[in-house]
Amino acid sequence: MSITRRAAIKTVLAGTVGSAAAAIAYGTAVERHRIGVTSATLPVAGLPAALDGLRSGLITDIHHSRLVPAADVVHALEQTMSADPDLIVLGGDYVTFGDRAFVGPVAELLASLRAPHGVFAILGNHDDDRDMPAALVEKGFDVLKDRRTQLSIRGETLTLAGIRFWTRRAENIARVVRGAQGTVLLLAHDPRRLTEAAGLNVPAVLSGHTHGGQIVVPGVGAMARRSFPVLSGLGRQDGTSIFVSRGVGTVYVPVRINCPPEVALLTLRPRA
Repeated sequence: MSITRRAAIKTVLAGTVGSAAAAIAYGTAVERHRIGVTSATLPVAGLPAALDGLRSGLITDIHHSRLVPAADVVHALEQTMSADPDLIVLGGDYVTFGDRAFVGPVAELLASLRAPHGVFAILGNHDDDRDMPAALVEKGFDVLKDRRTQLSIRGETLTLAGIRFWTRRAENIARVVRGAQGTVLLLAHDPRRLTEAAGLNVPAVLSGHTHGGQIVVPGVGAMARRSFPVLSGLGRQDGTSIFVSRGVGTVYVPVRINCPPEVALLTLRPRA
């Protein structure tokens, strides 16, 4: 190999390493804190005309911890409240690895949330089955742990059916949605439950869990992209729509690259 070629390769490698280091530095110091509002239209099969335009906030994967500060959580909540949703869904993973040191503090931060038709919560894989739901209930939230609740809105019925992360089998999900009245929205932390929801003819699903991949490499994508039917944003299987939020916090590493955090504002519309 000539000196010139060797030098060229070293220059390219140095540039690549430098670009990667810059991206990581930016993703750690800046991007992971730049929480925005993503507005999307969620098509819902059979949605009554009276519920056309109903808006739901979706806040998920907060992961409040020493790496996800209270300031980020507060900013996410302020963004949600400023959007003035009709109801709010909390999609799970409020802390990381069930860290009890942050269970009370994150519930205290969330207590500021208000919506005309209520705030409803489900649990994620990082949430324990006792302390986290108890803290949320204490703040007045309706925690849907493998159960559903029925809302009367504008003279129509909207049923929110919430499942735990570990509720995966179709027959167990069926027990939660069977006999539900009106329009049903399945609140499932894991978007892989889209398959079961479609099999049960549930019109729409709200999810999180994926963080949108958290690190998305240009030209390559996110490592997790093949693990989920939808990594972020809108998707569909048969007659069932889904929205998957990138979430607020981070896990494992405190960095986001090409995958900014978000809260979502979803406007329900009848499927054409």
